[in-house]
Order: sequence, then structure tokens, then C-alpha cells
Amino acid sequence: MLSVLGFSMVAAFMYLIMSKRLTPLVALMLIPIIFGVIGGFATDMGSMMFDGVKDIAPTAIMIFFAILYFGLMIDTGLFDPLIALILKVVKGDPLKIVVGTAVLSMMVALDGDGTTTYMITVSSLLPLYKRLKMNPLILAGVAMLSMGVMNMTPWGGASAMAMSSLGLDSSELFLPLLPVMGFGLLWVLFVSFIFGKSERKRLGVINIQNTFQEVASAAELSMETEQPEYRRPKLVWFNFALTVTLMVCLIIDFIPLMILFMVAFALALLINYPNIKDQQKRISSHASNAVAVVSIVIAAGIFTGIMSGTEMIDAMANTLVSLIPDALGPYLPVIVGFLSAPFTFFMSNNAFYFGVLPIIAQAAESYGISAAEIGRASILGQPVHVISPLVAAAHLLIGMVGIEFSDIQRFLIKWALGTTTVMIIAALLLGVITM
Repeated sequence: MLSVLGFSMVAAFMYLIMSKRLTPLVALMLIPIIFGVIGGFATDMGSMMFDGVKDIAPTAIMIFFAILYFGLMIDTGLFDPLIALILKVVKGDPLKIVVGTAVLSMMVALDGDGTTTYMITVSSLLPLYKRLKMNPLILAGVAMLSMGVMNMTPWGGASAMAMSSLGLDSSELFLPLLPVMGFGLLWVLFVSFIFGKSERKRLGVINIQNTFQEVASAAELSMETEQPEYRRPKLVWFNFALTVTLMVCLIIDFIPLMILFMVAFALALLINYPNIKDQQKRISSHASNAVAVVSIVIAAGIFTGIMSGTEMIDAMANTLVSLIPDALGPYLPVIVGFLSAPFTFFMSNNAFYFGVLPIIAQAAESYGISAAEIGRASILGQPVHVISPLVAAAHLLIGMVGIEFSDIQRFLIKWALGTTTVMIIAALLLGVITM
């Protein structure tokens, strides 16, 4: 009975958000309450929901301040020198331009926001691509591949949802994946090199010094005039040092991530914007993005709290285990890694990470596989997810570059699958997932 109730709840949840009859925020809170009442748990659900929200609170706090911190770094102009350097180095060489596109999009994607990444990358480099008559699919494709790997950060979306649905913290799920992400980024650079070499062969190295200066000047002028009152060029080295220190502390993992981002954001805000009104403006400018993500994470606490408290998740996992051939049980992490690509392509991250993943993780425990391992495997399909038509930022990118969605999918799908495959192999070799 519990198993049927649980699968019915997941099916209703997925249907309602995929058909856009309910937003994920509303569905995560109301659907489990309705099914909990149907199951006869009305009197106990208050404590279940509280426990669920309490468990994911540290993750929500970390995501909130991470989004604010990286948004603030973009406002201060931390990446402007990088953009200027790339424009200065690449000149008329298509190979350098494509590799430079990858480096720029990787750095900007640190904030975990696809919209920001695509806007900065495309606005900086599209004029150069057009002037050299380079293939715009390459610009969009490289930006998407970079975002597919960087979207695995805890504040990027997928990892946050996996941590929330499985009750994990970043030290369990994300930190072991850092070297795996490194392999993914190396693969993206390798693919960029292939794209760039092909364009160099087609176009040659073009001597466009005067034209290039016009393009570079236009890009630099755009950077200077977009938000001139917010830029802090004199503090770029401080902001760079603070960000590097933050990343080092993150890797060492001697302080909880939420505390790291809270302290780093406070320092960055105070030193870059000592005026209180300026501080309020900077917080307000990024509040909508932060609230949109964090509200879903907190709402997921109700979903997971009721799923766990009613023991529906246990009953569903037992049913799933009975259907999985024993021979495949030990290979679940690898299976989940590959299946996460099509699952997150054809359904939203919300539906997969809150509806499907907890059941698989619970079933995996029967084979001695930890929830953390399944969680890590589940986000390795993100390079394919970012080219899904369900991703709003992808439509922004397509519109800015001026290409068709079907064209970028045909152009990029094998390379995106290659990124996922490379990271799964790296995860196996490094012991991040096992089989």
C-alpha cells in the first residue's frame, strides 16, 4: 500500500510539473501533504516536514550566499581583465578564439547561473565570431559544454537538488567530484581545440589587426558601460585573492561551506561597497535569482520529510529492488550515471532529483551502495541536460547567437555524451563511484 501510494505521489508530482500545471515550488510542498493525508499520516506530518526542512537548511544557506557572492564578483568586474586578455591574445586565430571561449565560459560559470554565463560569453565574443565568419554553433556549443560541467557545483542547481533530496552535505557529494570535474573541463578544452583547429583549417589565421581592434574596443566599451557605477577595477586583485582563498578553503573543507560563503560575501560586500545603500542595491539585484533557487531547495524539505517520515521511500525502494536483477545491483552507480543524461534531458532536474533519485538511492542501499555515491553519479549527466529544450537559459543562448535549437542539438549531442562518459570513467578510476 505504501509503495503504491509513494509511486502515485511521484507520478502525480512529475506529471503536474512537466505539464506545467503547477510550479515545482508549489508541487514540492502541496503534493506530499495531500498524499500524506490520503495515507492517514495527517497528525504526524508537522514533525516530518519540520525535520525535512531542518535537514536541508545548511544546503539552502550555502546556495543562497554562493549565488550572492559570485553575482557580486561579476558586478565588481572580476572577469573583465580575463575578457580583455582573451580578446588581446586570440587576435585572428580561430583556434585561440575557440579555446578562449571555453576558458571564459568556464570562469564566468563559477556562479552556477547559465543565463549570466551565456550573456557575458556571447556579448564579449559574438562580434569577433561574426567578423571572422566563424561558425556560431561553436560559440554556443563550447559555452554549453562548459556550463554542463560547471553546473555540477553545489550552487549550480543539480548538486543542490541531489543534496536536498538525499539529505547529504557538500563534503559528501561535491568535494569528491572536484577532480572528476577537472577531467570534464579538460575534455571541454580538448573538444574546443578540435573545433578551433577545424575552423583554422577552414578560414586560416586572419590578419585583421585593425578590425580586431574595433571589435575588442567595442567589447571593452560594452563592459565599461553596462554597469559603470558597480565596477570596482581598483579592487580586482583583492577580489581575485578572496575568490582564490575561498576556493582553497572549499577544497580543504575545514569549515562548513555555508560559513565560508557567508564570511566571503560579507567581506566582499563591505570592501567593494562600503556605502550601505550600494550594498542594498547589490543584494537586491541578485536576490530574485537566489530566492528562486533556495525556495525550491527549502520546499524540497517538505517533500523529502514526508517521503521519509511515512516510510513511503522505503516501501518504494523494496519494490524497485525486487525488480532489479541481482547481477545488475552492484553496477547501479554506473547505470545511474549514464541514465541521468537522458532522464535530465527529457524531464526537468526537479522531476528527476526529487522524484526518481531518492527511490534509486534507497534501493541501492540494499546492495551496500551509499546514497552519496548514487548522488554523485546522478549529476554526471548534466552536460547533456544543458542542451535540453527544458532549460530556459539555453533558449536565451540560442536567441543571442541566432541559431536553431535543433541545429545545436545535432551539433553538440555526441560531444555532450562524450563529456558525461569521460567523467564517469574518471569517477570510476578515482573511486568516486564504484562497480
